[in-house]
Amino acid sequence: MDLRPLLLVASIALNPAALPLGDGHVGSTPARGSVDACPLPSLPGGGGPGGANADVPWIHGTTWDSTAKAAVQGSVHWSGASFAVTVRSGSRIISTNGLPVGTPTGVFPIAASDPVYRYDRNPNAIRPVPTTFTLPASPRVAGRASCLPFGPIGLTTNGVELYNALDALKRDAVAHEVQDACGGHPGPNGAYHYHAISRCIPTHGSSTLVGYALDGFGIYVEKDAQGRLLTDADLDACHGRTSTVLWDGKPTRIYHYDATAEYPYTLGCFRGTMGTISGTP
Repeated sequence: MDLRPLLLVASIALNPAALPLGDGHVGSTPARGSVDACPLPSLPGGGGPGGANADVPWIHGTTWDSTAKAAVQGSVHWSGASFAVTVRSGSRIISTNGLPVGTPTGVFPIAASDPVYRYDRNPNAIRPVPTTFTLPASPRVAGRASCLPFGPIGLTTNGVELYNALDALKRDAVAHEVQDACGGHPGPNGAYHYHAISRCIPTHGSSTLVGYALDGFGIYVEKDAQGRLLTDADLDACHGRTSTVLWDGKPTRIYHYDATAEYPYTLGCFRGTMGTISGTP
């Protein structure tokens, strides 16, 4: 697979009521529109994986309707949320307790009175998970791409962990699982996380840094000249490209990942060398 950066092509307008379902687009090698997934580990104890446990009415064959998808009820703001970024000795050190800064969550565990309980009975409660990410401050493209783990693949600029696009059954998690209105939910260890960039994170102009991948490269929301999000067709097999973006406060031509409305939403694989995570139970 040729992983060289691609020239931007004209983005197509996606129909949010008929987004391509990502089921089956997972493998062990990089491919555009797919997830290069590391082997799935055994699930930890203490709460179970949750996940949708019934057919959901917003999935229609090979497409799903994001405008009709139900969301977990509630709007909980976390006054104890913490998130800090420092750069020293060639590393970008990000400390977070996993709770979203400035954006709400739904109420978890999902209550039996919540209408989405019929589809997803996520039994996990959100709790602080203090974690430190130590990433390359000046990331470089590696000689070969690497797979995405099941668990954090990065984090967003409001301090929330970002997971890949798959659920525990290797389906399209954004389509199948029921999240809250900001697109998040907790896992068995209580860590609140997203499988795509949250609509609750503010963006501005044609390019906004919204997160960092574990290899240190930025994750951006970018729009074309018509104001449309980029699509898989604009990006390489790892869901990124090289262009000029604002990086550490300066316009810089650098490789980065792009958020899209279609699967795999953020990353398909890692283009750089992974940093480290400490503090996650």
